[in-house]
Amino acid sequence: MSDWLIYRGSGEPHDGIDRLPAPPPWRDFDGEPVLGSPPELDSSSVRRLGHGRTSSSYQPQGEDSELINAALYLRRPLLVTGAPGTGKSTIPHSVAHELGLGNVLIWPVVSRSTLLEGLYSYDAIGRLQDAQLGHSTDDIGRYIRLGPLGTALLPWSRPRVLLIDEIDKSDIDLPNDLLNVLEEGQFTIPELERAADRSPVASVFTQDGQRVEVTEGRVRCRSFPFVVLTSNGERDFPAPLLRRCLHLLLPQPDHERLAAVVRAHLGEDAAAGGEELIEHFLARSQRGPLAVDQLLNALFLSVYSGDTATRSRLAELLMRPLDQRG
Repeated sequence: MSDWLIYRGSGEPHDGIDRLPAPPPWRDFDGEPVLGSPPELDSSSVRRLGHGRTSSSYQPQGEDSELINAALYLRRPLLVTGAPGTGKSTIPHSVAHELGLGNVLIWPVVSRSTLLEGLYSYDAIGRLQDAQLGHSTDDIGRYIRLGPLGTALLPWSRPRVLLIDEIDKSDIDLPNDLLNVLEEGQFTIPELERAADRSPVASVFTQDGQRVEVTEGRVRCRSFPFVVLTSNGERDFPAPLLRRCLHLLLPQPDHERLAAVVRAHLGEDAAAGGEELIEHFLARSQRGPLAVDQLLNALFLSVYSGDTATRSRLAELLMRPLDQRG
């Protein structure tokens, strides 16, 4: 294995992130005060990676591994495109687990998502209610919670991992709105800026539920986060966004990758006994798009579904192409 690879895709945690060299001068950030360790990996990552985790359901191959590492070195977002079930959203969980980068911040994008939602929210109604009840509202920071993108851009000593999931579901403006934040690694909170003459330092909530200090309303990263944007390939993105990202295209999983997913989630016995269903899945995928979840569901039920005829019938029902043509 090449010595330059920080992330190896082995599923075994290690301290390789400490070998990550300084960023290119154009991607060097100086946010302060430096924050320590983020919260530990949570149950979401455990579910994504499988119960063993050292036998990860995502195992990068060739160019996949090199592009992930290039994103780490260059401090650039990684745009991952592939059909449902190809492992796009598993990549950030795998990187966070192996490199010890803590809990993955997740921003599930929908058609109504806005940049502000990803950065922070301000509870103006809660502040008004407190004022009406006679409670002090001078601590404006208690009404502000950073979103997943805003939390990722705090000055952590190590890069946080951020998943911006299904960016192609967004409104047409969101990819353009992201450009400046991803390039500059910072943003401001106007509510705190306006109060900076009275309270230059405010304590706000993070997406993780911690309280951190923000000075004069500005959040600026120190270690640019490892950002993964996932896309199902359903739309084109503006050239300026593509220029700021590295692009990884994931093909449909082959037999080897499917077996790895099954081993990670259901164990070696399921992988050994599920060869027929894996082959059936691959054959069915030629007729229309399938998700790996459909294969896992069929394999899980095969343990309880009795005779061969019942198992075959359930496999047919559970592995229908997602476009409903099959």
